[in-house]
Amino acid sequence: MSSRARVLVLNSALGPLDYRVPQGMAVEPGSIVIAPLGPRQLLGVVWEPERMPSDAEVGDNRLRNLVGVVDAPPLAAPLRRLVEWTAGYYLAPPAAVVRMAMPSSSALEGVKTITEYRATGELPDRLTPQREQALQRIGDRQGLIRELATIADVSDAVVRGLVKVGALEAIAVDIDSPFPLPDPDFQQPALSPDQRAASADLVAGVQARDFQPTLLDGVTGSGKTEVYFEAVAAAIREGRQTLVLLPEIALTEPFLQRFTARFGCEPVAWHSGLRSSQRRRAWRAISTGQALVTVGARSSLFLPYANLGLIVVDEAHETSFKQEDGVHYHARDVAVMRGKFESCPVILASATPAIETRQQVALGRYAELKLPGRWGAAEMPAIEAIDLIQSPPDRGRWIAPKLVAAMEETLARREQVLLFLNRRGYAPLTLCRICGHRFQCPNCTAWMVEHRLISRITCHHCGHLEPTPRVCPECGNEDTLVAVGPGVERIADEVKLLFPDAKTAVVTSDTIWSPAKAAEFVARMEAHDIDIVVGTQLVTKGYHFPNLTLVGVIDADLGLNGGDLRASERTFQQICQVSGRAGRGAKPGHVYIQTHSPDAPVMRALISGDAESFYETETESRREAGAPPFGRFAGIIVSSEDKAAAHETATLIGRTAPRLEGMETYGPAPAPLAMLRGRHRFRLLVHARRALDVQDVIREWLGALDWSSKVRVTVDIDPYSFV
Repeated sequence: MSSRARVLVLNSALGPLDYRVPQGMAVEPGSIVIAPLGPRQLLGVVWEPERMPSDAEVGDNRLRNLVGVVDAPPLAAPLRRLVEWTAGYYLAPPAAVVRMAMPSSSALEGVKTITEYRATGELPDRLTPQREQALQRIGDRQGLIRELATIADVSDAVVRGLVKVGALEAIAVDIDSPFPLPDPDFQQPALSPDQRAASADLVAGVQARDFQPTLLDGVTGSGKTEVYFEAVAAAIREGRQTLVLLPEIALTEPFLQRFTARFGCEPVAWHSGLRSSQRRRAWRAISTGQALVTVGARSSLFLPYANLGLIVVDEAHETSFKQEDGVHYHARDVAVMRGKFESCPVILASATPAIETRQQVALGRYAELKLPGRWGAAEMPAIEAIDLIQSPPDRGRWIAPKLVAAMEETLARREQVLLFLNRRGYAPLTLCRICGHRFQCPNCTAWMVEHRLISRITCHHCGHLEPTPRVCPECGNEDTLVAVGPGVERIADEVKLLFPDAKTAVVTSDTIWSPAKAAEFVARMEAHDIDIVVGTQLVTKGYHFPNLTLVGVIDADLGLNGGDLRASERTFQQICQVSGRAGRGAKPGHVYIQTHSPDAPVMRALISGDAESFYETETESRREAGAPPFGRFAGIIVSSEDKAAAHETATLIGRTAPRLEGMETYGPAPAPLAMLRGRHRFRLLVHARRALDVQDVIREWLGALDWSSKVRVTVDIDPYSFV
């Protein structure tokens, strides 16, 4: 056994480093080790030297000893190949990718129990404002002192003080107890002939134990979940693991309910809302193969599954599968590659598949299964446009009279209404009617959005918050500030004026930030404790409310603004999805789309239900433009707190752009969001033909340049955001 090991330490600024393996220590590729670096000790993963070249090779006599090997299964070869592919394709440091496969270091410690804290219900004699805030925000949550302090936005000392006076009590949590095993035969569903045929194909794919991507294309409400659950059941019967990827953390709750009804227990959840003890327990159960079904957000894709038999990407068209910071990967595409390395099938489920996925089907690389109709008695809803130029809302209002009348009729029948507007807050812009001053974020080139529910104006890009001002900072006049345009809170205010007796709920990422909040919303809808939902895209997918029969889209043109290559497709998908919430039970549904341009191709396709001709036209225009999936894009974003340094580096990159046939470089230009979180930003766009290895070109081009350490250069392969 070699006494030398190549280790990928979890520090993205460093490449792989070599260490000595001391006498009596056994390591292999994939072993998780503790490596010394200066005075610190870092986690790292042992790698094959031939697959991970090092710039810092030194002689044996200069090597430092590894400190230890972590008591956890090594990262398997398929996951190591996925890390290499992701780092290569998205031009990311391998350490940044491998970090996503690792839990917090606490998950790797050998302890079996951990002490968490929860409220006892007793109030301390001395209730300071900070203690009151802490107890209010902690509520019935449980966690480590650090976690509770973060939730409560107070110092650790405040939480420790509450423990000392008996307001919080210690609970010993067994962190390695096994998860319940789902029962594939717990509740067999009654499937339609179409569903049975599709599920038989998917089950055969699981049993074949071979890589096969399949698009499961079915209209909203056609029972895609029930169909792919049969493939999940087949994997469980074989004792193999399944990963189900969901685009939003808030969607896990309705999914967990449906899963429990089918398999008798919840799957293992993985998302950013977990406590560290929950993360540790899940990670260890996944790495040993004990956790048979995991449901999670993007990051669950990189977990060390011991025996992966199936990957499902639900709502596979969703743009939130694209990671916009750190490693800029697209979870749908990486899921397909993971399936390839693990030799297991991948199911992409969607009612509105992305053009990139449809093109893979057309090329014969992906199989396709269609579910053409809604399940059972449910019918697709009738869709109608309201031309806002012909029949505008009353002055100062945003809901057109025709939609108001439909809401009256729906509420009179004791049915539920959903109003959709993809804009959080009360108003997107606040200005002074005397001098015209607009409130802009001090850290970003973005307007501050008014949120009346919390009496704050906030930036949706960096999170900067300020109390809603009473006085204009420009002209000093009081009570001259006006809200311009609608957000969901403003629509909710209008609903309350129109229907004062109706129970209204606002559903956005501000109000539903955890699975528990989503569960509360679902329970209220099912108990008919809500008559009218006003929501953003968070409410457009995954929810099934049989009594929801009317959907109104307040501003269907909103997504068509801006220079986004996928604007039409995204608008079509979003409105299709929100329309799919109507009439999912036996009662017929109706959808009204408020638009200033009812003749736009995307609106015509939505109203006629002719998705095929819309996709054909959209695909053809992409083909003519050489845009994805027929060509390649890469964004290069240069940012710095020093504007001159950012501009100089962007100019250097633009000036040295390679002149190659089949590749154009545009820019640099100030980014549409020219300042973000206090950093000045410039963008370049690389447009290349499909066959060109654009990653190699960019790697060589940028690798030959030097720029100031104050400047950050990020490459976004296959960008979804152009701001």
